[in-house]
Amino acid sequence: MFRKLLFTALAVCMCALSASAQTLVTLKHQTPAGIAQVFLMTDGTVIGPDLNTPETWWKLTPDITGSYINGTWTKIASLSYGPDAFSGAVLADGRLLVVGGEYSYYAGQNYYFTLTNQGAIYDPVANTWTAINPPAGWQNIGDSPNTVLPNGTFLIGQKLTENMALYTPSTGTWQAMNSAGKNDFNSEEGWTLLPNGNIITADVKNAPNSEIYEPGSPQWISAGSTIVDLHSPTDVSGCLPYPPSTGCYYPPGEIGPAILRPDGTVFFTGSYTNNNTNDSGHTAIYNYKKQQWTEGPDFPYTKVAGATYGDNAGDNWAVLLPTGNVLVEGQYGWGYEFNGSTLSRTTTTSTYLGALLVLPNGQVFAGGATPQQNPTMVYVPKGSYNSAWQPTITSIQATSLSHGSTYKISGTQFNGLSQACALGDEDQCATNYPLVRITNNTTHHVFYARTHGHSTMAVATGSSTVSTNFDVPPSAEAGASTLVVIANGIPSASISVTIKSGCATSELDDPEC
Repeated sequence: MFRKLLFTALAVCMCALSASAQTLVTLKHQTPAGIAQVFLMTDGTVIGPDLNTPETWWKLTPDITGSYINGTWTKIASLSYGPDAFSGAVLADGRLLVVGGEYSYYAGQNYYFTLTNQGAIYDPVANTWTAINPPAGWQNIGDSPNTVLPNGTFLIGQKLTENMALYTPSTGTWQAMNSAGKNDFNSEEGWTLLPNGNIITADVKNAPNSEIYEPGSPQWISAGSTIVDLHSPTDVSGCLPYPPSTGCYYPPGEIGPAILRPDGTVFFTGSYTNNNTNDSGHTAIYNYKKQQWTEGPDFPYTKVAGATYGDNAGDNWAVLLPTGNVLVEGQYGWGYEFNGSTLSRTTTTSTYLGALLVLPNGQVFAGGATPQQNPTMVYVPKGSYNSAWQPTITSIQATSLSHGSTYKISGTQFNGLSQACALGDEDQCATNYPLVRITNNTTHHVFYARTHGHSTMAVATGSSTVSTNFDVPPSAEAGASTLVVIANGIPSASISVTIKSGCATSELDDPEC
């Protein structure tokens, strides 16, 4: 919570990017005010709300070579309300669901602590938002944890209670879910999807307890102590009133993001401790296969201009890199990589990374706060992926493809080994769904085919056959090409396809085309 205040503070301490830092590259084009949070759409574009006016949304499209660094921003349809710190997820049908918001802002008004229950779904084909009703009886949602379950339904936990609700995209309806066993409210918690379809969370109010939700039961069960305290004491005194009632919210503190790694462990990061923002945060590791916790490395202390800083990841982002390392953003804006045993700082200056997201090319989007002081960048990780983690294409409906047509493609590990993106609570940004990239053999130009109708939204599906549908974009150049399926920045081996000759892009409005 209160990340907008942090943006300004971090802008003051930003240093110039060192010439020796080879992992960060500034985007050629910037949005006017920066991006608050981002989502990877199934056509390879990145969308997100404007930092200053969050009802305004932007889309980043890679250039013809597939470069996001040289990509361009365009405005898309505006959202009907202006939420900050909200829940959201890309659905199996390719749409984006947005619900709630800790703060609300619209048409030049100030941010207000509303815990709004508003929500909407974005259709990227029609470029429209459609408002959705909240779960029955939910006057407040705010910044609540969520995840998309393997069957494609959207599960959310109400911030102020233990209540949970399930949204079914195909019917547009909510269903109340049993939350038996949950021993504290959902506030400030993050949910991580496990390979068996269960969800793990580390409590904030009842730290250091952890819990696992079993959708098949459904119920919460204790997963034991995280060993070290991952939550920070609240920095808010007294009651925070919220509309529409006169209720009081007493914040429980903050926690860092948690990321499932390819080896089946979940890396949990902590916020500061002992009510000292300069303390070094703890981490913990949950072994999904052994169902046990071990203590992870603390965030390192760092000297800058003669001062020593202890960092932490409270209310910040983390992503799973294609290498299997976890990139974590610290409170001071630095990036850290966890390789399974050590946690090392990998950016050389206090450059604010902002919202993180793994891109289809294996790089990481890092959405800055302001173009002038903290520009939007791309983090270029070192190393490569293990070939065993690649998606595998086993069948495709056709290899001679027509513009605008839809085809089914099947294989294994189309959803990756992890949701691969998380914040400490809301703003979770999972990318565990397949993308299809087509590259022309002659020009080497890159085109993303929008995917939809994923057969599963699970993670680490192993040898099970999964599938998705893809639409050949009208802009795809005719001729011999290669096609790959990408999950969390890791591509499959390519297969040969041919894009049939048709109308040029400039002629698509011609009725005869």
